Amino acid sequence: MRFDIDRYKEIIDTLSRNRSRTLLTGFGIFWGIFMLLIMLGGGNGLKAILNQNFAGFTSDAIIIGSSRTTKPYGGFKRDRYWSLDKTDIEVIKTLVPEADIVTMMDATWGGQITYSDKSYNGIIKGLTYEYVGVESPQPLFGRWINEVDCTQERKVCVIGKRVWSNLFPEGDDPTGKYIQFMGSQFQVVGVDGRNGGININGSPDQSVVIPYQILDRINNKGGKFDILCMTVKPGADSEVAQEKVRGLLSRRHSIAPDDKAAIMMLDTRKIFKIVDNLFKGVNILVILVGLGTLLAGAIGVSNIMMVTVKERTTEIGIRRAIGATPKMILGQIITESIGLTILAGMFGILFSVFILWGAGNVVSNLPDFSSGISFQIGFWTGIAVLLMLVALGVLAGLAPALRAMNIKPVDAMRDE
Repeated sequence: MRFDIDRYKEIIDTLSRNRSRTLLTGFGIFWGIFMLLIMLGGGNGLKAILNQNFAGFTSDAIIIGSSRTTKPYGGFKRDRYWSLDKTDIEVIKTLVPEADIVTMMDATWGGQITYSDKSYNGIIKGLTYEYVGVESPQPLFGRWINEVDCTQERKVCVIGKRVWSNLFPEGDDPTGKYIQFMGSQFQVVGVDGRNGGININGSPDQSVVIPYQILDRINNKGGKFDILCMTVKPGADSEVAQEKVRGLLSRRHSIAPDDKAAIMMLDTRKIFKIVDNLFKGVNILVILVGLGTLLAGAIGVSNIMMVTVKERTTEIGIRRAIGATPKMILGQIITESIGLTILAGMFGILFSVFILWGAGNVVSNLPDFSSGISFQIGFWTGIAVLLMLVALGVLAGLAPALRAMNIKPVDAMRDE
């Protein structure tokens, strides 16, 4: 009985001496899991935010704008400003087989929009019904402008989310009601619920969309407009399409063929490709940093278990002497290693999930974001992290367990 009491005291002393080392090692595992999941969740949230900004915008569009020439050509001096016109659209549709949708966009900034006693300074955009193939709206109420609206030049409009919230603060359905801007009454036929997004000639939530034909007539621009939007057919080469369009516009408007600055082009395929590559790089970086931190924690677990085995040499030797097999000793040490790793790792998982949940709620409640933003990790990601913890626990406890298996009862008794 005396021996059992002494052994009990020795185990308690061993745990007390290793307490700070154990806590430090556990914190290393906790921090590694926490940082790994926070970075993974943060990447998911960032991707969701970017996807929200790109929501509805086609990935195969080419945005074309006119600017001042930088070179003299065809008898014209440099710094000449030119404008796109409706004939350009017909020429591109006819001579560029890669083109699918070709449409225009025009805009008037700073227009005062009023309803009853409320007003808002927004952007008046002139678009055609075909523009939905370039940038799809997300209707909260009503519909988008259609072909009949454009051909019959109906005075109808689709208002952005911010325009709607300012003119109709009670949140009522505004379809069928009339608002006033540019000296005319327009009937609201829909509300576009997008929050910001890709900003092409003005943010959609601050815009009022009317048929292009009406805006062209009000501004008396004679069929000229600011921006030409084009999509390419599936499988078509966007680079080839851009070169053909640039050549056609250069010849029609007497622009030097090598004057790249005069004809501005934005290829959305390149933007989407850059974003995809960015997230691939971020994911690789997150995995490397997380695994490095976890590896450091696993080394700490291995060290603490090695110290524990050394200080329990006598106990292990006695267990071997009374019949414990090497597999039993191996299982005991590895189980303790896995237990320490999983215990610290589960705290890291729970804490990171709580932080990511809070971050998602904060971002979703911001006015410029929708409620669908989530920073949480997926279920299978959590399962993969848990399995990784088990594997790290096994690896961390393997060396101490092998040392414990090689302890001979005679050597243990001699140490005692």
